[in-house]
Amino acid sequence: MTTPNILIVDDEKRIRSSLTGIFEDEGYNVCTVQDGQAALQFLEQEQPDLMMLDLWMPGMDGLQVLEAVKQRHPALPVIVISGHGNIETAVKAAKLGAYDFLEKPLSLEKTLIMAERAIDQGRLLRENLDLKQRVERKYEMIGISKAMQDIRERIATAAPTNGRVLIYGENGAGKELIARALHRQSLRADKPFIEVNCAAIPQELIESELFGHEKGAFTGATTRKIGKIELAHEGTLFLDEIGDMSLATQAKVLRVLQEQKFERVGGTETLEADFRVFAASNKNLDEEIEQGRFREDLYYRLNVIPFYVPPLRERKEDIPLLARHFLEEISEENGRRLKTLAPDALEALMQYDWPGNIRELKNVMERLMIMVSVNTIRAEHISNTISGGRRKTASNGGSPLIAPPWKPLKDARNLFEKHYILQCLKAHDGNITKTAQTLEIERTYLHKKIRMLQEE
Repeated sequence: MTTPNILIVDDEKRIRSSLTGIFEDEGYNVCTVQDGQAALQFLEQEQPDLMMLDLWMPGMDGLQVLEAVKQRHPALPVIVISGHGNIETAVKAAKLGAYDFLEKPLSLEKTLIMAERAIDQGRLLRENLDLKQRVERKYEMIGISKAMQDIRERIATAAPTNGRVLIYGENGAGKELIARALHRQSLRADKPFIEVNCAAIPQELIESELFGHEKGAFTGATTRKIGKIELAHEGTLFLDEIGDMSLATQAKVLRVLQEQKFERVGGTETLEADFRVFAASNKNLDEEIEQGRFREDLYYRLNVIPFYVPPLRERKEDIPLLARHFLEEISEENGRRLKTLAPDALEALMQYDWPGNIRELKNVMERLMIMVSVNTIRAEHISNTISGGRRKTASNGGSPLIAPPWKPLKDARNLFEKHYILQCLKAHDGNITKTAQTLEIERTYLHKKIRMLQEE
């Protein structure tokens, strides 16, 4: 562990000298300045582990310095010292973010103990901020396409409200990223973001996962469990793949949304439920409603603010940025030397249709980082890594073509129909009736065609 650095800010030379001797005897590195302006200039070049700040100084007083320091360096612990201390001043310093308050004459033992605790707290705060920044980078929305610009604008508009959000799009397109971005920009940003993957939890356990359960509620319930809804209190609950939730659970979720109250499984106590809901699905919920697999009333409760996430093949200008971002992220996480993408490699990435969307692109970048031995990734590395029937976009309007190896005519025709129907659905915001009218086919036949294409 490195030796902590302490900055002493005091206009009295005697106090600076005394504190320097005390801390250096304990093995600390010490720097001193005599006024607030010099302290702020020092912080532009160096980052100490603790600041000892006198309140009464010429020019900028201690409270002004403290406010400026906390705006620019929120993780830096500051101990305020004063020979004219009173409760009102101490309260002001605490509100501005001071770690604690010391009165002159200083107690040697108290000063050293307080300094050690402040440095420990500052270290923990910096670690937490660093971890938070790494998590935010992991869920950063990358892209310069028109689609991504529109999504960012919609997020900025929708986030500060309490409106429920329904996010739909293909698997791997980035629905969770939008949910997290909405939460980060919301009025609940400092509260929990709780995610529930409805497709990954067995139906017999989903209610316990959502609502929690009391001890003895069922076989194996040996202790009380707090559910996701309770954990999301005052924050955000993200119901991912909500189209896979059973009708029975949908009814109970609907009741919670209506009444803002719920009970744990096996319990009788009614609990308050103050949370904002984001839901996401890769399924066509209109079709699920028609087939009786999704409640229409729940759909309208959730679909207050809809978000459509376009697949990666519809915003290919984002691919170079995403690819480089993933290479940097994987390099940092695994301690590997960063690889670069040659122009022909970028061209190969742009020609592929990415049926697995952003998730597939990230997996390919990770595979390339691990398996390619040279520092520059070229087109042949891409073609060797991306397996299966590769597709590219035609220059005459964007319809997909089959790249070698060649496929049967039936498969090519189905691929074109799938792309054409998806484009038409997108143009009508997923409305089945309007899409069928545009394509001049029966609504029931369109449903049948979509199911056939999904199964292929």
